[in-house]
Order: sequence, then C-alpha cells, then structure tokens
Amino acid sequence: MEEEEEVKLHGSWASPFTYRVIWALQLKHIPYHFIQEDMANKSPLLLHYNPVYKKIPVLIHAGNPICESAVILEYINDTWPENPLLPSDPFDRATARFWIKFIEDKEATMRRIFTAGEEEREEARRETLEVLKTIEERGIGDRKFFGGEEINMVDLVYGWMAVWIKVFEEVLDMKIMDGLEFPRLHAWAENFKAAAVIRDHIPDHHQMVLHLRRRRQELLRSPSN
Repeated sequence: MEEEEEVKLHGSWASPFTYRVIWALQLKHIPYHFIQEDMANKSPLLLHYNPVYKKIPVLIHAGNPICESAVILEYINDTWPENPLLPSDPFDRATARFWIKFIEDKEATMRRIFTAGEEEREEARRETLEVLKTIEERGIGDRKFFGGEEINMVDLVYGWMAVWIKVFEEVLDMKIMDGLEFPRLHAWAENFKAAAVIRDHIPDHHQMVLHLRRRRQELLRSPSN
C-alpha cells in the first residue's frame, strides 16, 4: 500500500525532460523513487497514469499522476514551497514564464538539427543558431543563472542545452553552442553543470553519445523521415 505522501517518477535515463524533474526534486530535497521506463515497451503503469500522451515523465504524488515536465515543475514548486523555483516578484515571475514558453515553442525547431538528413542539416543548424542568438542577447544577460545567483525553473527547463548540446555536437560532428559566438550561454552552461545538484545527476556523456548515435540512425532509416 502506498504511503500517503510517496513520490515516484516514471522516466528514462536518456530523457532531458525527465532530468528537469529530477533536478527540481533534488533542489527541493524531496525523496522519490525512480522507475525506469522502456519507451519501446511502455509499462502498463505508464499507460495507466498517462493515457492521453503515453509519454514520460510522469510524477506520482500520493497516488495522483502529474504529466508533462513543465506542468510537473509547477506542481513541485506549488506543493513544496521551500527553496522556490520561481521569483516572488510578479514581474520577474512573468518574465521567467515567458522564457520557459519561448524555449518550449522552439524545442521542435532545435530538435531538427538532430533529426535532419544531410540536405536539411545546414538549414536546421542555422535555425538553431538563431534561437541561441535570441537567448544569448535577450534571455540570459550577464547573470550567472537565469535565476540570478541561484538556479531556478528557467535554468531547469533550459538545462538540456547545457548537457545534451555537447552530445549533439559529438554525434553530428558539428559545433553548435560555440563559446566565442555565445559567450554568455557558454558561461551559463558551465556554471549550470558545475552546480553539485546538477553535476551529480546527469547522464554519462559517453553512454549518451552511443545512445543518440543509434537513435539518429533509426530516425534516418525511418520512412517518415
């Protein structure tokens, strides 16, 4: 029988969306039980808890499922108010949510660089660089983190860029987030990865390279691609 306040997380070791939630739970010092999902053979529990999208991550709290990583982050922040992930000032909070919405709207564009074939590859890279330029010039500013001196929800949502873009660069043999072209984003990424709560909870780089190389080959062989 589940304990009243038990927290479980259905996710995948290779999913950046899963890690958003892991990082939030770690920042809030919330104990949880991680359930590794095989996305090629989804568990009956995952399909039960997320029958609409059938995706990870899914957070289970006191038996209730919460789906979609951005929604889960808001839920965690509201349920455990200690160590807040959003600013208290209404304008600053609205600004944080704006930048979260921005990258969510641009994620499909940025993913094209990983899924594009040779003919589309340079165009996909150009589109990704345009997104990075906007964040560099308008988003991060000269702050250590999006949240200032402390990691906040915006950093967690953008965190995949600090970790996964390095993997993309190796898999694709292509420079994406160059430190000379994007000095602010590069500095932010290094600060983010160096924070103990992040550093101790990121996937192994070599394993991710192997995984994403296989995944890219599968995608390129797919008839829909």
